[in-house]
Amino acid sequence: MKKALMIALAAVLVVVFVGLALVTGGGSQNSACAATAANADAAGAHDAIDGYSGDQLVNAAAIMNAGAALGVDVQGQTIAVMTAMGESTLKNIDYGDKAGPDSRGLFQQRDTWGTLAQRMNPAQAATFFYQRLLKVPNWQTMTPTLAAHAVQINRDPNHYAKFFNAATAVVTALSGGSAACAAGVSGDAQALAKHIVDLTNQGKIAWLSPTHFPEVQAIADGKPKQNCNVDTRILQVITIATKTFQSIGISDVNRLCTGQRPGAGNLSAHVVNGGGHAVDFYAFDGTPTTGADANAIKLLRALGPVMPDNSGTGQVQCRANAGSSIDLPMNQFDDSCNHVHVQVDPKGDEPMKLTSGGDN
Repeated sequence: MKKALMIALAAVLVVVFVGLALVTGGGSQNSACAATAANADAAGAHDAIDGYSGDQLVNAAAIMNAGAALGVDVQGQTIAVMTAMGESTLKNIDYGDKAGPDSRGLFQQRDTWGTLAQRMNPAQAATFFYQRLLKVPNWQTMTPTLAAHAVQINRDPNHYAKFFNAATAVVTALSGGSAACAAGVSGDAQALAKHIVDLTNQGKIAWLSPTHFPEVQAIADGKPKQNCNVDTRILQVITIATKTFQSIGISDVNRLCTGQRPGAGNLSAHVVNGGGHAVDFYAFDGTPTTGADANAIKLLRALGPVMPDNSGTGQVQCRANAGSSIDLPMNQFDDSCNHVHVQVDPKGDEPMKLTSGGDN
């Protein structure tokens, strides 16, 4: 497939996705942030990513955009790119193999999947893949390779595992940050807290330790408690996370209030100066985070440009070990690989670098 045609297809998919969002509301207020589109032209000119370059990255962009058109989040898009890496090295090949002589295209789909023209069309082939993936029960909680295997039925269920880190790097690089997820976030603590309470009641925010939810509830009620408050900037961080994903899980906020002292203990931003200057996320879209997975990277890229100076995030060694290190305008430090820690300067009051102060 020529690059010009690929660019046109990607543009059509993005228009279709936006049109669906306008007509249907995108399924929820979060959909525009949860599904990530990629610029096919920029992808083709991008520096090599884990050995993939040129038309391979254009094909990856087409796969991502097909997912965006269906509202598939970054987790599903990463699985799709990983699968195509494992099947064709992201090359739109016009031949099969001994096991499937009629297999064709990025996903090596056999003739039962569609016509030859459809299977050789990267956008259509990716759409076929997503349509089957979305029918797999609980695919979001499966390991990526098993989710891919449930669609592809490869002889080796673990065949795709070795491509996951590269797929994460490609999706991360081609998607970039998501400024839309930070747009329109209020600076009013009570309004932010009320919004968080509403989302909690809707089941879109889960609290691993229920003792932290009353901290936000008190702010929503206009009755914040000393040493149990939550920094307004952290309420904004939580709000951006809720706009980035369909659902989130929070484990810690103000440990001074609850008496918890794990990790950095009394030096933690969870504790110092009244506490509540940090938040720990343990899951995104129902999937536990390692601080290095595609969802963690997506959140950090959304937050990076809008965080105040001297902000920080943990899990830097988790990302290094997973091969998903990223440059951020935030301090990065070691932390346990079972959450994403985000903090603001507990002794400063510089606001978030948001361009809009609209309501949520």
